[in-house]
Amino acid sequence: MESEDTKKIQEMKTDLNLLLECLKYQMDNPFSQKEALVTIHSICQQNSNAGVYFREIGGLMFVRNLAKSSEHSMVKEAALYTLGAVAEQNVYCQQTLCTSELFEDLTWFLSNNDSNTNLKRMSVYVILVLVSNNRTGQTLVRETGCITVLTQLFRTVLSKYELNLSDKNIFQSYQLWSSVCSTLCVCVNNPQNDENQMLCCSLFPHANDWLINCVKPEVIRPVCSFIGLTLANNTYVQKYFISVGGLDILSQVLVQLESDSHKTLSSAKLAVVVTKTVDACIADNPTFGVILSKYQIVSKLLTLLLHESLDSGEKFSIILTLGHCTEDCEENQYDLFKNNGLPLMIQALTESHNEELNKAATFVLHNCKKITEKLCLSLGEYSFDENEKQLEDINTKEKNLEDYWKKAKEILHRIEQLEREGNEEKIQREKYKDNVSSMKINIQNTLKHLHADSIGGGPKAEDKDKNQSRKLQSYKSHGILSTACTNDHQMKTLLKRANPVNACYRESGQNKTLCKANSSDSKNLHEGITFEKKNSVSQSSDHVFKPPIPVVKNRKQELPVTDPFTLCSDIINKEVISFLATDSHSKMLKYRCSGCIAVGKSLNSRNFSKLLHSCPYQCDRHKVIVEAEDRYKSELRKSLICNKKFLLTPRRRRQLSSESTTSGEIRKRRIRKNFTEEEVNYLFNGVKKMGNHWNLILWSFPFQRGRKAVDLAHKYHKLTKGSKCPAP
Repeated sequence: MESEDTKKIQEMKTDLNLLLECLKYQMDNPFSQKEALVTIHSICQQNSNAGVYFREIGGLMFVRNLAKSSEHSMVKEAALYTLGAVAEQNVYCQQTLCTSELFEDLTWFLSNNDSNTNLKRMSVYVILVLVSNNRTGQTLVRETGCITVLTQLFRTVLSKYELNLSDKNIFQSYQLWSSVCSTLCVCVNNPQNDENQMLCCSLFPHANDWLINCVKPEVIRPVCSFIGLTLANNTYVQKYFISVGGLDILSQVLVQLESDSHKTLSSAKLAVVVTKTVDACIADNPTFGVILSKYQIVSKLLTLLLHESLDSGEKFSIILTLGHCTEDCEENQYDLFKNNGLPLMIQALTESHNEELNKAATFVLHNCKKITEKLCLSLGEYSFDENEKQLEDINTKEKNLEDYWKKAKEILHRIEQLEREGNEEKIQREKYKDNVSSMKINIQNTLKHLHADSIGGGPKAEDKDKNQSRKLQSYKSHGILSTACTNDHQMKTLLKRANPVNACYRESGQNKTLCKANSSDSKNLHEGITFEKKNSVSQSSDHVFKPPIPVVKNRKQELPVTDPFTLCSDIINKEVISFLATDSHSKMLKYRCSGCIAVGKSLNSRNFSKLLHSCPYQCDRHKVIVEAEDRYKSELRKSLICNKKFLLTPRRRRQLSSESTTSGEIRKRRIRKNFTEEEVNYLFNGVKKMGNHWNLILWSFPFQRGRKAVDLAHKYHKLTKGSKCPAP
């Protein structure tokens, strides 16, 4: 494959050498020279490296001198066409040809009356190529007076406003005029050149005449492009254009094209072109939007926005123009509101997936925020010269907004519903608080009687135990006692978990039923108050986290002398008092374990441990977990001290890099490789096509192995800073 490419390159070089010799030895034969120039153009178009080689062998300078010295017009035209094609294909050739001498020669061709139209077209083409994306070319075209000749051609090439492109002579003149428009656009923009913009603004009156007298795509498109690029980002030129009536003329043309857009598709597309020019005129001067209100441009743009043939890019241009129209003009804001523009902007936001279009629509809605608030408060307070019928029309159009606000009303309804549910929860909490207070009094009285009867002993105490247990079970109607406590086996298991003291007395036949009732009552009392509404903490954890446990641990030493009934009474009293001591349900939850209530959060092994360590109120289960974790970490630290090979955390990058460099081989510098001529061609060709995207250029061309994007950037900057190739 490489041999075939090398063979083709050699054939290309041989062909260019032979063609250059043919040009030199066929000075008396213009037809042969023309054919040789056309062939050179074809070779350079097929291979980007051909232009560089043609410059190296001196062919580029020879063709430039041939275009200047030849007496035959066809040879001059072919030579200029070849120069333009080579410069357009290769940036390095463009920089070589970008000299004041060549611009002076081209100016002479354009100003000479003996030059035919085709020769002038080729001269304009070469100027276009040399100035495009080249600030040096923009400066030379102004300093050599070439731009002055171009402005004169813009005024004089077409003398009649009625274009008959079927006529050959008129068609050639139109092609020259169109090329002049394109060249002037390149002279003032990309990159932007303020000095050239100031020179070209003298053509605005003539451009306005063309817009008024010839509303055709062949004229509107080049004229609008020229006006838009000359106005761009230059407030002085924008003010001058408005002072000569340019914005009024553009508004009139836009109104005419919008009315014709319902009949022909081309008129709609052309109206978008005019819209972009209007936007360029008022983008930096929003106050000039008042001029557009005289022609009701906002309503015309809204109608144009509904055209089905427009794509997202064209709709974006229209919406952006609406944003600049309504930015600082209340008349245009009112016109947008009156013509149902806000629903269209909302629809564009909801339906379009184009980010730029959504930003433009948001810009329009933000501009109309104040006027919308005024009109919503009172339409009568906002003074406009409108009659009552127009206000009635506004009221009818406002009804159409109801569909767009349905979703907002539904969200408001949900919020109110949640507020009502919150109020109901507060009322229920107050009811439960009252029930708990009454329960406390009843339980205390019952336990006093039980304690007195247990001291008396005998069968009477057993009968009273049964009666009191029945009374405690009667509280199930209040939703506090659980039906699960009726099973003896389940109750024993519950007592084991809830209270170790009661578990010690579970074998006593006389106290069995009473202990069941007391423990189940305390358990269900806790559940009924704390977890009435969809609590996320599991029921098993409630038995472990109950507040009575610390009380029982404190009284372990008094077990031999403590009566079970008194113990149950103290446990229940402590639990009820802890519930009543808090003002609300939310306050009680605040003192629970953080590991129990943080269920909805996204937890992992790291933040959950931090959460437990930061909690001052840890339950028994999580306290055991924290203690076990701390013991495990302390053992690991001890083992780390004994054996340094075991690490809890990864090594730092510096340590790893130092170890790798000491253990591995020493890194060697890259071998220096000089850039070949082909690589230089690749580099300049890539910069021309892709700009300063060095990675993209590196991937797109077959550079030597080991080249990096930084190498390409450094090489390009060195080449452009050299004396032979000035920077663009």
